Amino acid sequence: MAKICVVGTGYVGMIQSVGMAKLGFNVIAVDIDENKVDKINNKIPPIYEKGLKKLLEKLVPSKMSATTDLKKAVMESDVTFVCVGTPSKKQGSMSMYQLEVVSKEIGKILKNKNKYHVIVVKSTVIPGTSENIVVKTIEKKSGKKCPKDFGIVMNPEFLKEGTAIDDFFEPDRIVLGSNDSKALKIIKKLYSSFKCPVLETSLKEAEMIKYVSNAFLATKISFINEIGNICKKFDINSNLIAKGIGLDRRISPKFLKSGIGFGGSCFPKDVNALVYKATELGYNPRLLRSVLDVNREQPLKLLELLEKLGKLRGKKIGILGLTFKSGTDDIRESPALSTIKELLMEEADLNIYDPKAMPQVKKIFPHLNYLKNGQQVIEDSEIVLILTEWPEFKKLNYGDKLVIDGKNVFDNGNVPKNYEGVCW
Repeated sequence: MAKICVVGTGYVGMIQSVGMAKLGFNVIAVDIDENKVDKINNKIPPIYEKGLKKLLEKLVPSKMSATTDLKKAVMESDVTFVCVGTPSKKQGSMSMYQLEVVSKEIGKILKNKNKYHVIVVKSTVIPGTSENIVVKTIEKKSGKKCPKDFGIVMNPEFLKEGTAIDDFFEPDRIVLGSNDSKALKIIKKLYSSFKCPVLETSLKEAEMIKYVSNAFLATKISFINEIGNICKKFDINSNLIAKGIGLDRRISPKFLKSGIGFGGSCFPKDVNALVYKATELGYNPRLLRSVLDVNREQPLKLLELLEKLGKLRGKKIGILGLTFKSGTDDIRESPALSTIKELLMEEADLNIYDPKAMPQVKKIFPHLNYLKNGQQVIEDSEIVLILTEWPEFKKLNYGDKLVIDGKNVFDNGNVPKNYEGVCW
């Protein structure tokens, strides 16, 4: 059975590591952060994800371990999954710095390894990256040739934060991009227990599938938010409109829940990167630009509702939820943070609660009033804003307080007495 090395212990790397280990493979997770490595080896998740702690407790150290020693991990494994970050730059392009560094190090290591090795790119990268950066860098540093001496496969991830472990074990599809039949055979064997369709493509096509998937889902969200904004003007319940169109099998109800917009580490970054690259190649992606424009403006709809109540200076406003979605501690590109910034500019007094993300947000806004639970936020505030769809927020007693829901928490009824949705 193949031995596996996973480089990077963020969301993608952690889920890939525990997923492969649970399938029975011996996995070495690699990270430059000693603190993360120590946590993993002590069965402590470096990120919050449902079910991750139980898996670490079960799999470490019998099937999985972590190290900062990339050389040892690559030398002792047959397959390396590259799961490093590709963050956005200011203008929208992606930083390939981490990928370049890892590719150089892998190349240096493979120079002294006689056995055929497969590198699997799971990082989200612009089409052409695996060929032009990963392969060429490894060839240059190793003095070896692909596919003769080592193989390359692009295997994009389609995980949703909050349900990532379930997504790993029950995927809609597995995409494998490569021009190397030997490498493909090895990676297909790793996934042989899965019953979903396996799509084989070129490297570029596999890279593009990831971008197009995220761009389409982001488009659905901005579309229903635009419809919700129109419905609000007509005094129409946009949730019923979404339900009505979602019953059409060609459309489906998924990602048709209006609110204050999408966030996280994927949709904003990936759509921006696709827009940037398309523009660089001489094409103006008008639809995707509009998707981003709608999403950028959507949190302001909540502020427009607040401004109708008069000046916000000195008004006690409760904030329930800081993450971009429930089930995660991820605050990257969260609409809640932009909302907080706007309210601080209006000099409102904020009371804040989130079950997972307050330690991270305290680093950004250390002076704000962070409370122990959601009920205390309600009691100490004049107005309550719901900015993340944590299930526990449905069970709180809101009394007569004005509640402005930015995440459609009460779309199935049982709404508070004094309630208003952002765009429904």
